[in-house]
Amino acid sequence: MTGTAPTDPQAAALTAELLAVAEEAARAAAELLHRGRPADLGVAATKSSPVDVVTEMDLASEKLVQELIAARRPEDGYLGEEGTDRPGRSGVRWVVDPLDGTVNYLYGLPSWGVSVAAELDGEAVVGVVAVPARGELFRAVRGGPDPAARPLAVRPAPPWGQALVATGFNYVQAERAHQAEVLLALMPEVRDIRRAGAAAVDLCDLAAGRVDAFYERGLKPWDMAAGLLIAREAGALAGGRPGRPADGDLAVAAAPGVFEPLQARLDALGAWHG
Repeated sequence: MTGTAPTDPQAAALTAELLAVAEEAARAAAELLHRGRPADLGVAATKSSPVDVVTEMDLASEKLVQELIAARRPEDGYLGEEGTDRPGRSGVRWVVDPLDGTVNYLYGLPSWGVSVAAELDGEAVVGVVAVPARGELFRAVRGGPDPAARPLAVRPAPPWGQALVATGFNYVQAERAHQAEVLLALMPEVRDIRRAGAAAVDLCDLAAGRVDAFYERGLKPWDMAAGLLIAREAGALAGGRPGRPADGDLAVAAAPGVFEPLQARLDALGAWHG
């Protein structure tokens, strides 16, 4: 576990309120996406490359979450994947991926979700990830425990050669090529590699003991804010390059005993360098 649970009644009340709003927003957006997916869903726009897509449902989900949070907590800031970056006056900022795993969603694959985190003074204090196609909702409070959430725990660390490692790839061609080189070097050293296509869901699977580790380069704050908190509160270690926090250069999360060799190996392979 990381951090400390809020002991001040006012802080505890704020945390409880933020968690309730985060879960309400994640559930509402997940329901919209799950029940409202059009049969003829297509690409509405692209971002970093022609294969980095946005659908009309990404935009609808972001609008729903943004409006719900603004109605509940109008003084808060908001950072969303689809372009909303609104400063606030309360010290709270919401960091939201309204549809993590858009390509999976576009193709009808089940590994996608809605990720909602609330930061207080720059640090995530609550996180919720809804994965409706799997009927799952993950949530965590910094310093926990969260009595309303199902208990999560990372798997006991296996030997390095038996680690199951999840990862993801950037949509920019040059970076993807380098990531493939890193993967080629890493794969013979571990049990296997999994690439599901949604970082927030991967981090929740780490928290649930379904993989031993996760790493990725090029993630944005909304990709990992909620998922990293959930993984940490389940016992994972997290960071970036040695001595640095998880960031866009590199995000690594794993069970203790797997985190250290994975982080060192990725640094040696230059995984942070696209």
